[in-house]
Amino acid sequence: MANKNFKDLTEREILALAIGLEEEDSRVYGDFADGLRESYPSTAKQFDEMQAEESRHRQRLLEMYRRRFGEHIPLIRRQDVKGFIERKPVWLVRPLGINTVRRQVELMEGETRHFYERALARISDAPTRKLLGDLAEVERQHSEFAESLKEQQIESGERAKEESSRRRMFMLQIVQPGLAGLMDGSVSTLAPIFAAAFATHQSRAALLVGLAASVGAGISMAFAEALSDDGSLTGRGRPYVRGAVTGAMTAAGGLGHSLPFLLSSFHAAFTLALVVVVVELAAISYVRHRYMDTPLVSSTFQVIVGGAAVFAVGILIGSS
Repeated sequence: MANKNFKDLTEREILALAIGLEEEDSRVYGDFADGLRESYPSTAKQFDEMQAEESRHRQRLLEMYRRRFGEHIPLIRRQDVKGFIERKPVWLVRPLGINTVRRQVELMEGETRHFYERALARISDAPTRKLLGDLAEVERQHSEFAESLKEQQIESGERAKEESSRRRMFMLQIVQPGLAGLMDGSVSTLAPIFAAAFATHQSRAALLVGLAASVGAGISMAFAEALSDDGSLTGRGRPYVRGAVTGAMTAAGGLGHSLPFLLSSFHAAFTLALVVVVVELAAISYVRHRYMDTPLVSSTFQVIVGGAAVFAVGILIGSS
């Protein structure tokens, strides 16, 4: 069956389609709950309840179908009937946002409610009409829930709690791995790059050493971070995401003061590289202060002392 008009559906097919719609909506709500659980646990619980409610709707429809038409249910899906809106699988995207979920629920429930209201005009059996009318009312209530989702969170105080949880997850999964990579890339590559620069007084040599050190450190840190913790116990998220963040920031930290040596003039390149190093260390200090609650003066002192020590080692070795 393909692209059948709704007006051509039999009562049997309408009930079969309703069963399929409730099953699909139940699974989508389950995916919403799963996608929101880390950052919005309270809202995820509400979607768990909505999933269970959709499952109960399906069961009531199944019982009505069996009473009227027997055990065999024809395979008829929403895409087989003209007029249904194509749903984008936003529930598969991670992380999920409340506004995205709200819009999708409004779309889903509005469409399903409209289906039930149209089905009422095609159904003659009184008990079936009552069931579909009851389900249409529930879908309307779900739409209202979606519209008030953001306001409910703010009024109940759950919004603040869940934002705190989301911030913590962002810290564990993005900021901490990224900061570790940036610090490692910015500081550890200082010695080889400036040692090569002082040893050769050639921009090309310093550039090649910087590229090799930065990319190599990025790959090494990516594997080290990804293999260190699968996130199942610590809640630090997917290991390959943390590895990618750490590796990318490590490479970026080293490339920042390597690329100035693209300049043919060694003295100009060296001066620009020094400026970039200062900017990098200042950025690291600010990020530690902003996200790690480290006092700005203390953070700046620690980062500058560490960077200066490594830089001095590179200068001494390159000058020897």
